[in-house]
Amino acid sequence: MKLSKYLVQFLEHLEIEKNRSQKTLRNYDFYLRRFIEWFGDKNPESITGEDVRKYRLWLNRLIDVHGDELKKNTQNYHLIALRSFLKYLAKRDVKTLAPEKIELMKMPDREVTFLEQDEVFRLLEAPLKEKTVGNPLIPVRDKAILEMLFCTGLRVSELAKLEKKDINLKRDEFSVSGKGGKRRIAFLSEDAKRALEKYLRTRKDICSSLFVSHDKRTTSDRSAERSLTPRSVQRIVQKWAKAAGITKPVTPHTLRHSFATDLLGNGADIRSVQSMLGHSSITTTQIYTHITDKGLKKVHKKFHRKKGSP
Repeated sequence: MKLSKYLVQFLEHLEIEKNRSQKTLRNYDFYLRRFIEWFGDKNPESITGEDVRKYRLWLNRLIDVHGDELKKNTQNYHLIALRSFLKYLAKRDVKTLAPEKIELMKMPDREVTFLEQDEVFRLLEAPLKEKTVGNPLIPVRDKAILEMLFCTGLRVSELAKLEKKDINLKRDEFSVSGKGGKRRIAFLSEDAKRALEKYLRTRKDICSSLFVSHDKRTTSDRSAERSLTPRSVQRIVQKWAKAAGITKPVTPHTLRHSFATDLLGNGADIRSVQSMLGHSSITTTQIYTHITDKGLKKVHKKFHRKKGSP
């Protein structure tokens, strides 16, 4: 059987047995079809280590439609998809190249952008300083969104999917569905709880979504209010970051990074932070540790030989 036939079965396996998202399926489909287009729709047993070496070289020299080379992490995504595909074939006893023979490119440490304490404060306070022009509900909503993002570390897609019924304000916690449908507990701060209570108390629409648009197109018909998209939430965060005078790029994911660095910087253990972020692997959470271990500076000052000492 040819590679393209196995690919269809592999994608079905990811959808049913692995419960992967549609976005993940589309990405794997794209990466693997690119390999098949380059290699040819042959039998799996014809794949060799030398073929993979040549494919890596081809990826490294590939120029995309914008005239740019593929980023190193994007090249790795192609290899991760191919390795997962080969693992699937091996489990089905299909003769092919051993997946462990595909080594990923070593990547530099990921750079994490987060907000300092004063920047977080300015951002969270920005909607309260807005001189109301138009719908006064918008800054109330936006204040609740910012507080929620910072106190929970939610991904923007997770926030946008929340419904009013998901949040019980009598409790300071709620369940959220993350990547792969994995559920975890998120916790509300007192500030986030107050902001959310105020927003929900002020709303008059019947939309089930937790956060909805309140623009001019929907104010005349309360039943037509629609839930915010992740892109809309991103624009809201960027708007208030600019209003707060923050010059660095700020996205909802910046607040997720800030949530993690705030916890670790104040002494939280990394396993707890991993759980709250919904990371499957502890190695993903470890990107934060090199910028949050403030204790190292204290150790250095206390124990490193002072100038002039023997």
